[in-house]
Amino acid sequence: MKTPDSRFYCPLISVGTIVLDENESSHAVRVCRAANGDTLQLCDGLGHYADATITKADAKACEVHVDTVEEAPLKRPRLNLGIACLKDDALEEVVFHAAQTETDSVIFLRTDYSQEPKNSDLHKLVRRSELKALVSLKQSKKPWMTRIEGPIEFDKWLKDYQGDLILCDIDGERKLDLGLEENADGKCAAAPVTLLVGPEGGFSPREIEAIKAFKNGKVHLLNLGNTRLRARTAAIIALGKVL
Repeated sequence: MKTPDSRFYCPLISVGTIVLDENESSHAVRVCRAANGDTLQLCDGLGHYADATITKADAKACEVHVDTVEEAPLKRPRLNLGIACLKDDALEEVVFHAAQTETDSVIFLRTDYSQEPKNSDLHKLVRRSELKALVSLKQSKKPWMTRIEGPIEFDKWLKDYQGDLILCDIDGERKLDLGLEENADGKCAAAPVTLLVGPEGGFSPREIEAIKAFKNGKVHLLNLGNTRLRARTAAIIALGKVL
């Protein structure tokens, strides 16, 4: 039996016979050329996964059998990325890369200098970003799918948020030790941590002042280097420094 070098998304993994949706079935049978008796690695993006044996290699409705469902040994990540709405396809690009890392969610924030149409609900962008997150989940073989949230007004989000913040700032530290990893006993601090990245031109002075005055958690300043970065680049560099 062969196992395609990819995971296949199945939102409801359970012991027994499962029928994959048409997209996953086509990917398995047509793209990966999987056949009866081959093994597929299933994941639900919620910390569960399973090896499944193909019993009916149908490109529209592939049937598989699961003997055992396993749980991921690690808890859901605590790190989130809050990024200002950007123009063109920049947000999708950020999501595609960020969702390959142990990032719990990407939150689209409407800031003073955001570059998206103010009267748009960004519904299509959110949906496309969710699809990017799904692709990244399968490609990276991680147990938790990165959630997409927003768009939401920055002031409202900050008012309701409880947890620690990381702001990219030229006066910040080059390296932060946030203790995001689980301790030896499998436990870690419960408070979420959100990395904030502004739009091109950064957060407004008013927003920066509000972040630094935040009282519902700690505020960390992170220096990304001596050069000026595009917002989409800053987000990925910052994640690399924190994770």
